Amino acid sequence: MASTAGAPPAPYLAVIRVIDRITEILGGVFALLLAPLVLANVVEVLMRYFLRQPTTWAADTTVMASGALFMLGAAYALRKGAHVRTDVLWEKFSDRRKGIIDSVAFLVFFFPTMAILFALSLEEFLFAFEMDERSTLSTWQPPIWPLRMVIPLAAALLMLQGVSELMKSLWAAWTGEALARTEKIEI
Repeated sequence: MASTAGAPPAPYLAVIRVIDRITEILGGVFALLLAPLVLANVVEVLMRYFLRQPTTWAADTTVMASGALFMLGAAYALRKGAHVRTDVLWEKFSDRRKGIIDSVAFLVFFFPTMAILFALSLEEFLFAFEMDERSTLSTWQPPIWPLRMVIPLAAALLMLQGVSELMKSLWAAWTGEALARTEKIEI
């Protein structure tokens, strides 16, 4: 069933474009976390296996950088369509059906889950900050609250990108026309 709805209103598209752009920029910025992750691993391998003097900081740096990269990259992955989906069925659906399914899923599952994750992780972050929680992975024992801060930040960024994705889904559900196509990412 074809739609004659035309293009979405300019403000509607503007909100989607702004949110998507923020996610794209932050995705690039967060990718910079690869540098300390790779550097810490290279230094640790050199120190441990060639100089026989393992570092006290590389394990913590690796865990924190990889955890932060994973969490902070989640909104970018949502933007790019890289989250898990049952493609065998999904690709056979019309844009309207995809829009309806995604709209319901965002409203019923995604936003409530992200709101709970945000609230609980914010509480955990504040507690860790107040007590100056430290890592017990190594003798270095850096503060762990910066990593705990990443979780509510990631939930907030996911919710923001979720708004854009919901708006795209609602448009597809309403008109039967997809506003955006994401590349199929296979791993």
